[in-house]
This record gives sequence, structure tokens and C-alpha cells, in this order.
Amino acid sequence: MDQEKQNNSKGQEQIREEQRDRINPQENLSQDGVSQSNSETIESKKKSKKKSWIWWIVVIIIAVIAICGIFFWQKMNKLNQTEIAPDDIEMNEMSDDREAILEEYTNIAIFGVDNRDNGHYGSGNSDTIIIASINNKTNEVKLVSVYRDTYLRINDDNRYAKANSAYAYNGAVGGISMLNTNFDLDITKYVSVDWYALVDAINLLGGIEIEISEAERQKINEYAPEVERVTGIQTEYLSESGLVTLDGVQATAYARIRKLAGNDFKRTQRQRIMIEAMFNKVKSSDLSTLNSMLDEIFPQIETNLKMNDILSMGMNVAKYQITSTTGFPFDKSTISLSGIGDCVVPITLEDNVIKLHDYLFEQDDDTVSNEVYDISNQIIENTGLDLTSPIDTDSYTTGEEGAEEI
Repeated sequence: MDQEKQNNSKGQEQIREEQRDRINPQENLSQDGVSQSNSETIESKKKSKKKSWIWWIVVIIIAVIAICGIFFWQKMNKLNQTEIAPDDIEMNEMSDDREAILEEYTNIAIFGVDNRDNGHYGSGNSDTIIIASINNKTNEVKLVSVYRDTYLRINDDNRYAKANSAYAYNGAVGGISMLNTNFDLDITKYVSVDWYALVDAINLLGGIEIEISEAERQKINEYAPEVERVTGIQTEYLSESGLVTLDGVQATAYARIRKLAGNDFKRTQRQRIMIEAMFNKVKSSDLSTLNSMLDEIFPQIETNLKMNDILSMGMNVAKYQITSTTGFPFDKSTISLSGIGDCVVPITLEDNVIKLHDYLFEQDDDTVSNEVYDISNQIIENTGLDLTSPIDTDSYTTGEEGAEEI
């Protein structure tokens, strides 16, 4: 009887196994006792989990990009942006070789407008004119100050006057066109600032360190009250010379000094010293300071730089190095012209443009466009000054007393 029950039990177990095989006909046990079906299920879950993580990483990256985009878009909305139609900007016809060289650089015009009216850039002389040239391959930056009293052709109506009046004549378009047509350049981008923007930016940076002479210290204290009056920002009396930290008002006053030896030639040098000090301070500033600067300064400047231009330069700012600065023209003389006043005359414009391109682009080319050649000859005819007339400004020492302004 017991044997019969045992046989019945074995028979039922065999039936159950046969039923399982019919339900899962391909299930076979692996060596470790785990079925292939279970193993595949586990592997499938692992792959699914991995795909899930990859998906979430993609989602997070997209979210970060979107947030950054919104952040920068908000900043850009604060910027006083303008549009300039390409056809509005004058350029000379140049050789293919010269155009190819210019394409390797980003050239930007920087105008410091002296109109005593904060935040309005539609009028006024550009008493600061700087060409910032960025080598797109090496990230080297060179700054060239164009002396504001340089006698040049101001517009296509064949009007000759001081370089700073081109901005007053036709705003940024006039200033850019003047640089392009007189110097064989291809500038399309610009930034305009005034006293208030400059003072505010330097104050947000916590001031800048500059080496000043005793004579410069006295002039800073003399010019500071006018900067205070125009901007509404106060400063303190500067009591020391040497290496000092200048606040915004003091630094702007420093950049305006020209009634010392060197006149406007040394004033433009001071402006470049100030810009270089600001640039180096920005590179070492923390994100909080930079964020505050964007919030405060963007509404105070005018530019036609686009968001992608600013983002590109912002991402490379740590790589940029100001390698050298200079003033233009290199060879020059001075003259007082009826109806215009005291002017700086390039001796000659043609020769100076050749030197300018060699300085900025290391271009071994002793030719200029027909347009520059004609302008150069017209300047000689209007002023009577030619290659026999240059003056020596190398002996000027920043900070010395005794020279009258020109």
C-alpha cells in the first residue's frame, strides 16, 4: 500500500514537471543553477537601468543648457544693443590676400563718448578711439589708440577733420567707417561707453591698481570733481602717489589727464594702462562680481555685438592676453588748421597704415588700397606736411609738468 502511494506521488511529480516544460519549453538550468530565462531577465533589467541613467543624464544636460541660455538671455536683454546694416559701414576694396589675413582676426572699435550725458550715445565726440584686435588662433589681443585729434577723412563727402568728430557726425557708423576707410580695416563691431559706465565698472571690480606720479596724483584730484558732477558718484581725495588702488572716479580722472608732458599722446597711453588693469582684474574676479558687473554695466553700454559674440568671447576671456598696446599715428606732426584747430597729422597716412598692419597682423606688405593712397595725398595737400615734417614724441615722460595741451 505504501509502495503504491509512493508510486502515485512520483507519477504526480513527473506530470507537474512535464507541465512546466510545456509552459517554458526553452528553460534550461545553467551550471550555477540559474535558468537562462532568469539570467536574460536580469541582464535586460541591467540594460534598461543603464539606458534610464543615460536618459536622465541627457535630460540634466539639456536642462542645464536651457537654464544657462535663460540666464544669458536675461543678461543680454539688459544690454543696449543696436543693429547696423552691413551696407551702412564703409570699407575699401582690398586685395584677396589682405582680406584673407583680416579674416584671421576679430577687430572691434571701442569708443569713449564725451557728451556729459550718461547712457546716451547718439551724439558727442568720441574722445577715446581704440581698435581692439584679437588673433583668433592665439587669443592674443593688441590695442591701438587713435589720437582723437588725428587729421583724417571723416566721411565719403570728402570732409577732413579730427578723428573724434566722425562719431559726432554719424554715431558709431561714422566712427567705424572712418577707421575702415583711412586704415584699410574691416571693422563691423563696436562698443561705446561713457564716464558713468566706466566709473561703475571699476567700482564693481573693487578698484584697479595703477602706478601714478605725483604730478598725476594732483591732476586726478583736479579732474575728479567734474567726473563726480557728471556721474553723481563720489570719491575721496587721493593723498598718495606710486602704486595705488584707484576707484572709478579717480581712474576716470586719470584717463582724462593730458595737460602734462606728452599731451594727448600720453593720455591715450593712460587709457590703455587703465583698460589693461581692468582686463586683468576681470580675469581674476569671482562669479559673483562678474554677475554684478553684467547686471549693472550692460544697461550702460551700447554695442552691436550679438549674444553668440559675447558668449564666445566670455568663454575665452581667461585665454586672452593683451600682448602690447600703442598709439596711432606712429610717425606724426602737429599743426593748427583754420576752422579745425590743433591737429595730429600722420606723416604720411600711407606709411602709417603699412606700419599699422605690420603691428596688428604681422603682415609683410608695403602696399595700401587706392582709397588710402588718395586720402594720404589729400592730407599732404591740405596740411603741407610730408615725410620731412615728423616730430619726436619718444622723449615724452608720463607725469611730467610743463607741456600745454594740443
